[in-house]
Amino acid sequence: MADSNEAGRRSAAISRRTAETDISLRIDLDGTGRSEIRTGIGFFDHMLTLFAKHGLNDLEVSATGDLHVDCHHTVEDTGIVLGQAVREALGDKRGLVRYGCAYLPMDETLARVVVDLSGRAFVEFRAPRPVEAIGGTFSFQLVEEFIRAFAHNLAANVHVEILYGRDSHHMAEAVFKGLARALDQATRLDPRVVGVPSTKDVL
Repeated sequence: MADSNEAGRRSAAISRRTAETDISLRIDLDGTGRSEIRTGIGFFDHMLTLFAKHGLNDLEVSATGDLHVDCHHTVEDTGIVLGQAVREALGDKRGLVRYGCAYLPMDETLARVVVDLSGRAFVEFRAPRPVEAIGGTFSFQLVEEFIRAFAHNLAANVHVEILYGRDSHHMAEAVFKGLARALDQATRLDPRVVGVPSTKDVL
């Protein structure tokens, strides 16, 4: 279920309930980085808080899931809902910059994240293998699962590459911050852009 955009704001609220998760999410792309995150997964809460702060979007997430199984469904489904909400908030994409790129250092780690709000879903995710679980419980593979769910529901090209790194926490943090910065660039409005930024006249 989605709420329509508030007048004058690029915002959206999405709720999604399945047999595995129950998620309510609200995002304002023109915010200041405020967040209220409750997913039941401490590390994931930390990553979504970083995503809001460094992307300058206001984000509220309330998620309950089958954590007695593992974190997978909650993380993936939150990615689904976040992608749907950003897509809803963007509206017809008129005046949009469309592309964004960020290099994000985190101590010994450097990540590159590139976004194209193309209306086409594609993900390229490159990271060292294997990467140890974060805190012994949060599988690093879930970072990729989140990115894939987010990109496919946003209908965007998202390319992520961890150029180098050793610490799994730092690698995950660089990816989430990099995604936030790249998305902030891509979702900006440019007064020079007339209509939709595509020769197809549709995104």
